[in-house]
Amino acid sequence: MSRSGIVRCLLAAVLFGASAPAASELAGEVPSLMLAGLLYLGAGLAVVPSVVRSPPTAVALRRDWRPALVAVATGGAVGPAFLVAGLARAPAATASILLNLELAATVLLAATIFREHLGRRVLAGAGLVTAAGVVLAWEPGFKLSLGALLIAAACLSWGVDNGVTAKIDQLSPEQVVLLKGLVAGLANFGLGLAFAEGATDVSLGEIVAGLAIGAAGYGASITLWVKGARDLGAARGQVIFAAAPFIGAVIAWSVLGESVTVAQLIAVAIAATGVGVSLKSAHDHTHAHGATEHEHEHSHDDDHHDHAHDDPAEGRHTHVHRHRPRVHSHPHVPDLHHRHRHND
Repeated sequence: MSRSGIVRCLLAAVLFGASAPAASELAGEVPSLMLAGLLYLGAGLAVVPSVVRSPPTAVALRRDWRPALVAVATGGAVGPAFLVAGLARAPAATASILLNLELAATVLLAATIFREHLGRRVLAGAGLVTAAGVVLAWEPGFKLSLGALLIAAACLSWGVDNGVTAKIDQLSPEQVVLLKGLVAGLANFGLGLAFAEGATDVSLGEIVAGLAIGAAGYGASITLWVKGARDLGAARGQVIFAAAPFIGAVIAWSVLGESVTVAQLIAVAIAATGVGVSLKSAHDHTHAHGATEHEHEHSHDDDHHDHAHDDPAEGRHTHVHRHRPRVHSHPHVPDLHHRHRHND
């Protein structure tokens, strides 16, 4: 399994996990819809310099506009809309538990719709992390309702978003994040201004703080996750990323001085076990690659990138490159080069 992909998804989880306790400091002062909008807008603004330096090409837009549109619509518009509608109708305890369904939805869709090979370890890891989320968030009073169904629909939307985003290989992660950040940010911020009480009382300092948290906890985090998921596949990337709430809990204990409960310690241990199990899930068999041309970050120390350069290329770099047809066998996961079908 790609070490860089694992590291990136873990760093994404750390940044996103740290953003939760940081954003909680603003949650009492900034309406939730406005805060969500600021976080997403901060994500989009964070990657603007990168996108300005390297804008999408006409070829990339022509090839990837459909999956990009699906990812932006499901992850940046439909998902947040379902979530907001669900939060208005469901208790906080129910919402916290059901948000763990994003991992389950991502794994289910990866296996059935996006044809990723998962294996028992990934399924076991996803199950453990999901169970840990329930332990972490469980409170008396959980019940199914229309609000719960709407939150589940939001998780399903984000599962679609994760699966589609992991397969985009023409647009850069930064370009994808900019699209998602602007759509979700403007949508949530606009809804907050229109419907949230106290929206006009938000200070400039709180706005700047929300944008800053979003730049790190959403912008940098989502960019890292997209890069990692291209190396690992959506399901494996999401299992690792799902450690974010538990990282946030550790930060809340150590930095904010919140008390530690036995349930939280158990949940962190279960989640860590689940991530560890999923990391050892590569498989080996003879498989065929067709000729293809795409653009993504890569290095020349694997068995897939042997193209020539005008200038010597060292380390990981990005450019449009071609792959010749080949048949070989080596341990692999469902990254951008291994989306072939399996008999089992």
